[in-house]
Amino acid sequence: MNIDNIKAQMRKGILEYCILSIISRNDAYASSIIAELKEAEMIVVEGTLYPLLTRQKNQGLLAYRWEESPQGPPRKYYSITEKGRQCLEQLDMAWTELISQIRTIREGAPRPDASQEASAE
Repeated sequence: MNIDNIKAQMRKGILEYCILSIISRNDAYASSIIAELKEAEMIVVEGTLYPLLTRQKNQGLLAYRWEESPQGPPRKYYSITEKGRQCLEQLDMAWTELISQIRTIREGAPRPDASQEASAE
């Protein structure tokens, strides 16, 4: 079993959620998003991020604007739309539910103890 591959697939599965979360706090440009994802050890390269940003923009979850940069060319800043905030809220609920489901599986579903089973008969 290739653990590194499994971990990479898990990260890919939640990357869009992470991007919306980052942008929901503050408008951001691609390099700053990548830096924050790397800091959180969600390793991402530009080639992975740009298609996701484009897809989220095309779905109406993000908007962007160009701003002059004090260092180099203008930067494309992404902001979350109202539709994006609604999507993020649904993803937050799904994430909480998923954590609970995994915890149940990892810890095992609670079982009635033998004394409760005997008294029920």
